[in-house]
Amino acid sequence: MSLRVAQLADVAAIVALVNGYAADSVMLPITSDRVVLAIEDFVVAVDARGRMRGCGALKEYSPSLAEVASLAVQRDAHGSGLGKRIVAELEALARMRGIEELFALTMTAGFFQSAGYAIAERTRYPEKIRRDCSSCARRFGCAEVCVARVLRTSTMDCAA
Repeated sequence: MSLRVAQLADVAAIVALVNGYAADSVMLPITSDRVVLAIEDFVVAVDARGRMRGCGALKEYSPSLAEVASLAVQRDAHGSGLGKRIVAELEALARMRGIEELFALTMTAGFFQSAGYAIAERTRYPEKIRRDCSSCARRFGCAEVCVARVLRTSTMDCAA
């Protein structure tokens, strides 16, 4: 299994995978247009036959903050560690871009906790609420849990 930045040829597979979970109310749906516009923010896992087995994206809110978004793994690959590999690849991409903190809104908080994330207050991320939550159809009945992870401490923190 190899991980790489997504390509335009991956768009249909990303949309199908994410929207498969959206149909089960586990994730929010995604459009091809949205994926195309953010293609460089997506990481995909591809098997030896070239089939996409999982995906995830970074959704940047500021130079130091991003969301782990659209994280999905084919159902027959659950429990294989592939999701954690995708998260680790997204974290590496975030570090390369200078992003210091990641968060996610998820229905599977236990998965993220096992990957080193901690439960966090959603109100800590007003950028997310303004950009996405305020227009979401589920905003009044959202069951997602917010998780977060600091990737790098600032030099100010090290001086103490």
